[in-house]
Parts: sequence; structure tokens; C-alpha cells
Amino acid sequence: MTSAMVLCRFLHFTVVLMLFGAWVFRPLLLNRESLALDRRLASVCRWLTAVALLSGVCWLLLITASMAGAWEAAFDPATLQLVLTNTFFGQVWGWHLLINGVLMALLLTPLGANLPIRLTLASLLLATLAPVGHGAMLDGLNGQLLILNQIVHLTCVGIWLGGLMLLVMILRQPTGHTVSVILQRFSGVGYALVAGLVITGLINVRVLTGQFWPTPLWSGFALILLIKVLLVVVMLGLALFNRLRIKDCEQRMGALKSSVIMEWLLGIGAVAAVSLLGTMPPMVAA
Repeated sequence: MTSAMVLCRFLHFTVVLMLFGAWVFRPLLLNRESLALDRRLASVCRWLTAVALLSGVCWLLLITASMAGAWEAAFDPATLQLVLTNTFFGQVWGWHLLINGVLMALLLTPLGANLPIRLTLASLLLATLAPVGHGAMLDGLNGQLLILNQIVHLTCVGIWLGGLMLLVMILRQPTGHTVSVILQRFSGVGYALVAGLVITGLINVRVLTGQFWPTPLWSGFALILLIKVLLVVVMLGLALFNRLRIKDCEQRMGALKSSVIMEWLLGIGAVAAVSLLGTMPPMVAA
């Protein structure tokens, strides 16, 4: 059941983060219409929203089965209602699934072309991920501040990951786009994202563990956290390399595309590590 939970968390977090980030970055990377790109992006986002809804429902079923201690409880209406109404997770997740369903319906209508509405719903979808997992460990003001910090952290991750997905889509069909200008815009926003990731990440670790870094280093929570950090460091290295080579990017499109795809995959790997971390105790220091 734990493996299924990790897989479900990973899939759901990944699609929600990419959905949000792609819509944020679309006007930042291209401040003009691109009908071919927008059609492809619309199709991809409909699929991401559908996968988010399906994985979100599966997550609820897995949580219900875990709480009840039996798989059949996941399909018992009374048990599901109990989880949705009498647990903090259920109350948050009920709103989360409702927002996901509204967004899915919106994308199947002409209103789906309205970016502000899409972005508002995607923002709410992202924000309701923050109280799930370690974000709900603390009560009162401290708990609220931790959730707020997690929202900022997820926002930075989502913009970066979704932006990379959009950048990959552009580089696959770069005709008609000035790649050097797009990369400059991406890297410009990237500085703020990296700062936000580092600061909010350090706050999360400090609050959850009571230390600047959890111990023991080579096992459990600390080891998975280290793997996540190493993946992000490699992503930063690739991003810096591409930033330094912007001037000749038009002459090395193949290498640039491979590098961006690798950076994107590393980001997805970091989300996988986070999904596993969410099922592990953070080893709070005494």
C-alpha cells in the first residue's frame, strides 16, 4: 500500500505542478500569440488535468484504505464520507478534488481559453496540496506559517517544472521562435525561483526536524532529502551552463534540447523524492 501511495503522490504532484507552471510561464516566455504552440499546450494540459483528477481520486481511496486497514474500505461510501468529513486530509482533499473537477470541466468548454480563470483554478489546486503531508504536522499559527511556506515552495517548484515542460515543447518545434530571447526570459525568472526554493526548503527542514540538516545522514528521511538536493544541484548546473551559452544557442539546438530535457527529467526525479519523503517521518530532533 505504501508503494502505491508513493506512486500516486508522485504522479499527482507532478501533473499539478507542471499544469500550474506551464500556464504561468506561457505569457512570460512568449508575449505574443503562437497558435501551434497554444493548441499543443491546450491538449497537453487537458490530459494533465484528467490525470490529476484520476490520481487525486486514487489518492483518496488509498488514504481511506490505509486509515481503515482494509482495501475494501476504499470503496465503502460510509467510510469514504467519514474520511472526507471527519479528517483534516479529507476536508482539504474534498475541496482539492472539487477544484480539479471544475478545472477539467472548464477545459472542455470555450471558457478554457481564458488564462486568468485557468490560472486561478490551477493556483487553488496547487495551494490545496500544501496542507497534505508534513504541512499538517503543526497546529495553530506555526502550522499556518508552515503551510504558507509550503505553498511558496510548491509555487517555485511548479513554475520551474512547468516552465521546463513548455520550454521543451518550444525547442521541439523552434521554427518562428527566437530561442535566445526565450532562454534569457526563462533564466531571468529562474534566479527568483532558485532563491525561493532554497529559502523555503531550508525553512521546511529546520521546522520539521529541528535541525539545519536531519540525521543520521545516510538513512531514511535524510538520505532521500540528500538525493533530492543533489538532483536540484545538477539541475542548477545544467541551467547555468545553458545560461552561459545563450549567445550560440541557435547553433547547438540539438545539445540544448537534450540539456533542457535532462533538466526537466531531473526535476521530475526530485518530485519523486519528495513523494517518498511525504510518507516518511522527518525525525524531529528532541
